Amino acid sequence: MLQCRPAQEFSFGPRALKDALVSMDPALQRLYTSAFSPAERLFLAEAYSPQRSLFCTLLIHTAFDWLLSRPEAPEDFETFHAAQLARRPALGRKHIYLQPIGLSEDPVDGELLGALRSYAEAFFLGLQVRCLPSVPAASIPCLSRPTQDRAGPQLHTGGILSFLRDSKPGDALCVLGLTRCDLYPCEAWGFTFGAVLPGQEVGVCSFARFSGELLQGAPRALDLAPAQTAADDPAATLWDGGQSLCFSALGTVQCCKVACHELCRLLGLGSCRWLRCVMQGALSLDEALRRPPDLCPVCLRKLQHVLGFKLLDRYKRLHAWTQAVAGTLPGRGPPPASGNTPPSSADSGSPCDSPSGPLPPDAWTHALAAEPAPGRGPGASVAPEAITEHGRWLARCIQALEREVTEEELARVDGAVDAQARWEMFAGRLAVPGPGRARGRAGGGLHRALGDKLSFLRKRLSVRRLSRAGSSCPLKAEDS
Repeated sequence: MLQCRPAQEFSFGPRALKDALVSMDPALQRLYTSAFSPAERLFLAEAYSPQRSLFCTLLIHTAFDWLLSRPEAPEDFETFHAAQLARRPALGRKHIYLQPIGLSEDPVDGELLGALRSYAEAFFLGLQVRCLPSVPAASIPCLSRPTQDRAGPQLHTGGILSFLRDSKPGDALCVLGLTRCDLYPCEAWGFTFGAVLPGQEVGVCSFARFSGELLQGAPRALDLAPAQTAADDPAATLWDGGQSLCFSALGTVQCCKVACHELCRLLGLGSCRWLRCVMQGALSLDEALRRPPDLCPVCLRKLQHVLGFKLLDRYKRLHAWTQAVAGTLPGRGPPPASGNTPPSSADSGSPCDSPSGPLPPDAWTHALAAEPAPGRGPGASVAPEAITEHGRWLARCIQALEREVTEEELARVDGAVDAQARWEMFAGRLAVPGPGRARGRAGGGLHRALGDKLSFLRKRLSVRRLSRAGSSCPLKAEDS
């Protein structure tokens, strides 16, 4: 595998990031000023401030990362806003429904569902989140196939999405299926963390790869026969032999991240390529673990435009969640390593023939590599640290939003960025060997791969920006 040692920075220039957040359209600029207070605007300006401290630049760890494997033009707020105008209005719909699939009512699953529901209500402040009664996975007619690991038989997402579409409550803004079964979107892919059905506001996500371990007494290999006969026998179960999954506190955070990622997609947010963000795609478990649990400023503005919350209120609710959950979820061990799991569906999962390998943990997920305390199980002490660390970051966000900010302070930050080139596309840095240090074969291949992908991305962005500048008409549907 072509790995970056150290990981390479990928960053758009400050002017490009500001245009992505605030927009070049005067009407959207006025909307930005009216929607956010000076403190909120200075907080969001962290997106393009060279001295940012709360939001991090994207890092490329391997030549097979999602960012390079999916070199598409990123979605700025202007593109998102145009797409929202074309969406059907959902007046009066304020409910997100979570549909458990194959989850039981035992304390483990009840604890996980409770944490997910409360986190989603804080993340999507202003919406009510309701849990529907669990349905057996075997009662949903869908294709299945065996897997190479102990994740159990994989279920095809198509049948599950059709079931959710046909059973969606009338007052639902969207419905998200939650399952411990591993998922795949098509035969060419090894697995996927989640999938959505465009235009139907239904999606599904899997927690199979975030489990701590299988409970004792579970079979080593699952029999696929129940899955093959599921459509004929609604009473059959895919999880025979008393098998269930347990989740550490760190695993619970990963479940919250993947669920909120799919819910954001159902609300119209696209994948993010601006800064490190929960809306990044993930082609491996390692990439999913490295994703931060919250939105970057560009995606945060998109979500605020849809829901209309105050940033300070949202961060306080999220911080309260971390304080409550950190003390109630025991550390049962970190998620299993993905040593022989291949690195997706559209933006998360794994193609069957993709290379794989261990990647170093990133930023807030560095607790994965910590040593367990003497006499305690693996991850018993470090799992709650993942939530605690996120709580400290949220506290810093709250502190920033509670500051007294003047328009003059904002003008100084914006003036420094506005003085730069109109469209500074790329400010990333690729490693160059120093004098007298030869570049290895792997390093040279990675350098060429990064250069080719980034050049393609810059061309796509440049073409779209020039086409907008030459026309005063609104964005066409195909532009979004």
